[in-house]
This record gives sequence, structure tokens and C-alpha cells, in this order.
Amino acid sequence: MQIKSQPDPIRLEIFKNLYQFIAEQMGIVLQNTATSVNIKERLDFSCAIFDSSGLLVANAPHIPVHLGSMSESVRSLINDKGDTLKPGNVYLSNNPYNGGTHLPDVTAITPVFLESSENNPSPMPNAQCPMPIFFVASRGHQADMGGITPGSMPPDSTTVEEEGILFDNFLLVEEGKFRENSVRQHLSNHTYPARNPDQNIADFKAQIAANERGVQELRKMVSQYELDTVQAYMTFVQANAEESVRRAIAVLKDGSFTYKMDDGSQIQVKVTIHPENRSATIDFTGTSLQLNSNFNAPKAVTQAAVLYVFRTLVDDNIPLNAGCLNPLEIIIPVGCMLNPTYPAAVVAGNVETSQTIVDALYGALGVMAASQGTMNNFTFGNEQYQYYETICGGSGAGIDFDGTDGVHSHMTNSRLTDPEVLETRYPVLLESFSLRPDSGGKGKYSGGNGVVRRIRFLEPMTANILSGHRVVSPFGLNGGEAGKLGRNWIQRQNGIEENLDSTATVEMKTGDVFVIETPGGGGFGQIS
Repeated sequence: MQIKSQPDPIRLEIFKNLYQFIAEQMGIVLQNTATSVNIKERLDFSCAIFDSSGLLVANAPHIPVHLGSMSESVRSLINDKGDTLKPGNVYLSNNPYNGGTHLPDVTAITPVFLESSENNPSPMPNAQCPMPIFFVASRGHQADMGGITPGSMPPDSTTVEEEGILFDNFLLVEEGKFRENSVRQHLSNHTYPARNPDQNIADFKAQIAANERGVQELRKMVSQYELDTVQAYMTFVQANAEESVRRAIAVLKDGSFTYKMDDGSQIQVKVTIHPENRSATIDFTGTSLQLNSNFNAPKAVTQAAVLYVFRTLVDDNIPLNAGCLNPLEIIIPVGCMLNPTYPAAVVAGNVETSQTIVDALYGALGVMAASQGTMNNFTFGNEQYQYYETICGGSGAGIDFDGTDGVHSHMTNSRLTDPEVLETRYPVLLESFSLRPDSGGKGKYSGGNGVVRRIRFLEPMTANILSGHRVVSPFGLNGGEAGKLGRNWIQRQNGIEENLDSTATVEMKTGDVFVIETPGGGGFGQIS
């Protein structure tokens, strides 16, 4: 097939959808073969394909905070193991300082090599050491990766070691052979070992299977269209995304925003638009220094939040990929809470601070009020059970739309576990789950309402809440009112109520009820 310097519009659309289709197929395999509630029911996972240099090409519509950061993990693997990559190898990584988000999010990365039987118009320079032609990766939130609390989402961790076990380009499969003994040893050889290694290994195997589907589908594509064409259109798809983002930037204006968080820290961002080349500089100078808490967001998470915001400003149907970043210069001072240094704790940075970054950027651009700005991370468990969920709330209103009630917004895109599954797998009762009336901020366009979730415990367990906007309200914009604060509290079996902070660990006894009231979104514009 003849390769042109400019893509054929029809073929561009075909390949754009083909790449995304492969990622979607990977996701279906992962969901069907996983055993944990997190992956099978809540769909807290992401799958994507990358070019030979580790740049994101296409993804399925999974979890934005995963997708915008996974490329850093793939490129870390290339830099670390590039000369030793072999067909049949699979690697594991969750290192927040090498492209990871937080330790429960574990990425399986598989390099894709050209099969020797395929027609290769560009022969490999060294037959002894072939180079990968692509990479595929799947990231799944593990129910437990060790750490000081069940579920590996401790509210009060101060170092990354307290949050669980770190994998850094760990060889999971060596030339087709699963290294189970090594994995088990790694999961157990830690100050705070994994509580359920059998489940970890089962989900790792599901990720291996998902990646293998991606490998097979990419090889089929190469067989049908030839390698040069497939790689050329990877570049074209990225370039198309870049041009779409540049068109979106062209209509934006400079802006800045300072966003206070519940703990007193702040995110400060200044967006400068450069009309001459339709690019933007996003500068986080002035943001609080690295924290002693776990609300530090790894650099990859901060970049993922920026990528997400600018992708949402594009009306075109494009995959989120590396091309979206090309028009953006992102300045994140080293040692601030959005670019911490090892061994800072980061578990809340991925799930909480990421949401704040997004809202701060929308505030700076003047396009949307704050959404609930938190994932309301709720974990509970003991040595036998470990469970994690994120809870929906109100989304913010915008220039010409109301917010939405009871939705996962921005950097999360997971489901809640079905009540029947939750109550079958764990000794709890979902007592009620309802919208929270009048919790969205009023305005010309009103913010969405939060929810109220009540879970009764049927046996003693440790419960943890890691949340935000319990002190600082989600802001309204252009005269719109702020959303209502969230609230965490315990109703003991004897009727006594105990209020909890934004982050808390509490021992639940049989009959106690944990109540989470999530924030509403901010309103936009004054009511006329």
C-alpha cells in the first residue's frame, strides 16, 4: 500500500476507530476474566495501545486519570529495559515516580513484536535483538496492595511505603512463562504485605490476557495493511488529535485560578494562550509545596488532568492520545504537591487532587463551575475482606448547561458495585442510596446534586474515608452559587452519631452505619 505524506480522510477515520476498537476489545477481555469486584463490577481499569516510542495512540473510554498517565509508565519501561525486551515478556509497574498514579493502580505492559512469518517491508536491523513495533497496556485498580490499612487507600499515610507494595518494571511473564513464585514473593516480602495475593495474581492474569488480545489484534492489523501503513496512520491519528486541540485553544483566553483545598493547601494555575501558533502554557507555579499528607499528585497524574481538560474542549471525535499534549507546555515546579519527590505519599493525589486540578483549570478558563471535586473514596476490610469504591456526586454547571445529579465526574469513570453483588461478596447491607436534594449550587444554570449512601456493617471491620470538599465548597462561577459541602459520619448501633473529617479511619462494629453525603456541583451565572 502506498504511503502518502498526508492521510486519506477515509482511511484516517478507519484507523482511528480500529485502534480504539482494539483497546475496547482488551477491556472486554479484562472485565470478563478478572475476579475482583473492582475490575469486574466497578470497571476501575483502562486499556490502551502505544507506538514504538511509548506514546499513546488510542484508548478505550475508560478512566481518564489512568489514560493520561499510562504513557509515562510505558516510556519508563523503554528507558529501563529497552535493550532486554523480548517477545512473550510482560511487565508490571505501579511506581508513582515512573508514570504510576498510586499503588493500587497496577499496569501490565506487553511489548508487541512483529511475527517472523509476517511480511515486513522494513527489516529489523538486528535479527538477534528485535525491537517492539508497539506496546499494549492495561491498568487495573487492585482491591489490596498491602499498606497500613485494608484496601491500600490509607487516609493518614505519610510515605509511599505505607500505601503498599511497589512494582517498578517487574518482569511478570518471561518469554511466555508466568513467574508466579517471584510475584508471590514480591507481594509478601514487605513491611505491609498484600492481604489477598491470590486475588492479585488472578487479576494480573486477566491483565495478561487483555494485553494478549491487543497483541493479536495489532498483528492482524499489520497482516492486513502492512506495518508501514499501520505505523504511518498511528502518526496521522496523533497529528489529527493535535490539530483538533489547537483549534480548541484558538478560541480560549488567558486566565488564572487559585483553588483552596480542605487541608489549607492550594493549587494555583495560570493559563497563557499563544494565538500565533494556537498553543497554551499551563503554569502551576505558586502551588503549595509537597505535603506531609498523601494528597501529593505524581507528575503523571497532573499531566493526565491537563490532558483531560483540553481533550474535553474538543468537539471532534478523536481518541485521547499523545498528540493532544503537543500544543501544551506544562510547568510543574519540582517539589510542589503536583510534582512530589520520593518517598512522598500519593494515594489521595491520584483520586482527590486530580479532581481539584481539573476544576482549577476549568475555573481559569471560565468554562465550568466546580464539580463535586472528590471521588469520596470509601474502603473497608480486614484480613479476609478488602473493598474499595468511589461514590458519585454533582457535576458543575457550565456556560450553557446545568450540572448532572449523582454522576462520577472528570478523572474517574467507574461504576458503583451493584447492591446484590456488594451484599453477596461482603458482610454489609446497603441500607439506602439516594440523591441529596438541593445540594447543587443555584445559578442561571444549576449544579448537579450529590448523593447519600448508607452502609450497615454486619461484622466488625476497619473503614476508611478519603474525600474532599467537606470544608471548602465546590465553587460556583460567574455569579453562580457554590455546591453544598459533603459530610462523613457514623451512626452507631446505640444511636450515637459521630462526625468525621474529610479523611478518617474508624473501627466499625456490628450494626454500625457509615453515612457518606457527597457534595453538589457549583452553579454557573447569576439568576436573572
